[in-house]
Amino acid sequence: MILERVNSPDDLKKLSFEELKILAEEVREFIVETVKKTGGHLASSLGVVELTIALLRVFSPPKDEIVWDVGHQSYPYKILTDRKDKFHTLRQFGGISGFPSIKESPYDAFGTGHSSTSISAALGIKVAKRLKGEDGKVIAVIGDGALTAGQAYEGLNNAGQLGEDLIVILNDNKMSISKNIGAISNYLTKLTTGENLRRAKERLEEVTKRIFGEKIYRGLKRVEDLLVKGLFPPGMLFEELGFRYVGPIDGHDIETLETTLRNVSKLKGPTLVHVLTKKGKGYEPAEEKPDKFHGVSPKSSSLEPRPPTYTEVFSNTLIEIAKEDKRVIGITAAMPSGTGLDKFREVFPNRYFDVGIAEQHAVTFAAGLAKKGLKPVVAIYSTFLQRAYDQIVHDVALQELPVVFAVDRAGLVGEDGATHHGIFDLSYLRSIPNMVVAAPKDEEELRHLLFTAIKSDKPFAVRYPRGRGYGVRIREPLKEIPIGTWEVLKEGKDVLILATGWPVYQALEAAKELEKEGIIATVVNARFIKPIDEELLKELAKKYKIIITVEENTVKGGFGSAVDEFLSPWYCGKLINLGIPDKFIEHGSQQILRSLVGIDKEGIKRVILENVKTKTF
Repeated sequence: MILERVNSPDDLKKLSFEELKILAEEVREFIVETVKKTGGHLASSLGVVELTIALLRVFSPPKDEIVWDVGHQSYPYKILTDRKDKFHTLRQFGGISGFPSIKESPYDAFGTGHSSTSISAALGIKVAKRLKGEDGKVIAVIGDGALTAGQAYEGLNNAGQLGEDLIVILNDNKMSISKNIGAISNYLTKLTTGENLRRAKERLEEVTKRIFGEKIYRGLKRVEDLLVKGLFPPGMLFEELGFRYVGPIDGHDIETLETTLRNVSKLKGPTLVHVLTKKGKGYEPAEEKPDKFHGVSPKSSSLEPRPPTYTEVFSNTLIEIAKEDKRVIGITAAMPSGTGLDKFREVFPNRYFDVGIAEQHAVTFAAGLAKKGLKPVVAIYSTFLQRAYDQIVHDVALQELPVVFAVDRAGLVGEDGATHHGIFDLSYLRSIPNMVVAAPKDEEELRHLLFTAIKSDKPFAVRYPRGRGYGVRIREPLKEIPIGTWEVLKEGKDVLILATGWPVYQALEAAKELEKEGIIATVVNARFIKPIDEELLKELAKKYKIIITVEENTVKGGFGSAVDEFLSPWYCGKLINLGIPDKFIEHGSQQILRSLVGIDKEGIKRVILENVKTKTF
């Protein structure tokens, strides 16, 4: 295998173009076979194999710095730089990340897990290199719909203004996760279908030569180029932003890519190279359904029926509510299948909106809908909702507009790691006035909390975890839960456990096992994080000298902090907050990570045994 001979980018430079074509297929096979076992972002990486090879042939990282955006395109880059032998550990606990990481390799110029940051980061790196007198090119590779987000244009605008020698590669595969939408996508589609431009240019050349002759034609060539550019401006948008536009070119033709990049590397000022690729290239299932193969999970060998995911329960419940209430609107930021709104779209196409990778716009757009009496439900992953914090504060909460936030993937999400863990939303949402924040203990309670949120006429966030529910039977019709109320699930006398969200059942399991040790615990489902059930908490706190709070959120400013704030003026017992410690958590399975931070039943049981038996209060 040619891949076996490639251990660094320098080895690529020794290969012929025929060998490079074979190498590209071997890299694809290597990625497919690995991701089948580890899970990961498959289709995006398959689409950039040739582009990665060409980049590493022309440029010399880490001296030349390549910033990948979105970071899940980086698998070929990892393999062909210095992580081929570690690639089998992809996204596994203790293994390599599924995204670029400056802590992982000197070849990774910038960490990128969220979209649309590459141009801003690359521009900063380029300016720093100039100020420090360092040599080397800087290249941003942006694609998978990242050009639909506002930050990308902020970066383009500033780069054009500064005039730095920055190279931006637009990897145009017509996809974000699902199919790209919006005016920018339509504009790029027009660029890629440039048959009219080519024919017009050829016709002008023929007419000019026939009328003026070959010699005069060469002198008029620039005039003719300007005329063609004026009539058919393929890169007008980018050139107006100060970039030289090159392309579009075939992103699967290594020789053309290499020639183009070598020429571009000699140019001064900012340049944008428009590259056309096919998402899922070389793997037929991914080519046919790139959205389904954007991210894949390892195949399960279990044939037993499994509970529905929280996302599926949310999706089905929202449809159920929307059938009764025509004011309900579904909004996603380029994640229809990830959030479950693809099913909502099928039933209510006129009440569904995909705004692209534009979380800030999604929230303010929802605020506008709410202002006019509609019931917008914004379904966004917890980690991506962080990007719209100002809009939640300024456009929704300040004006008390009834926007419902369906905060998916809250808590530890597993193998996607630190960039994707949704472990801050309880902290950043509960600090906002007028917000209601809730977390269901199971999939049935999610239904009722979503119903409550839509009925509430308040800014309301319901956060729920990635993955499948506990398998509880969904029996009851939808009902409103009084806002700010908790429920006592088990009564005891020795210790009080206040749990919210996924850890509630873990607390119940821990309590059952503690009974064998002679410790009888009270377990409360603290389903509302804001407002908390002050009346119940005050009543219970008087009875216990030890209170344990458990949450799948950072302990800084989260649910435990809310309890601390309420009890601190008068409570004299011991209060222990279990949650995510004040650090970023690496990638690994949800089970491993939850055990690592001590919010599973064993972690809860261990802390209680340590404190109740040793009488440290």
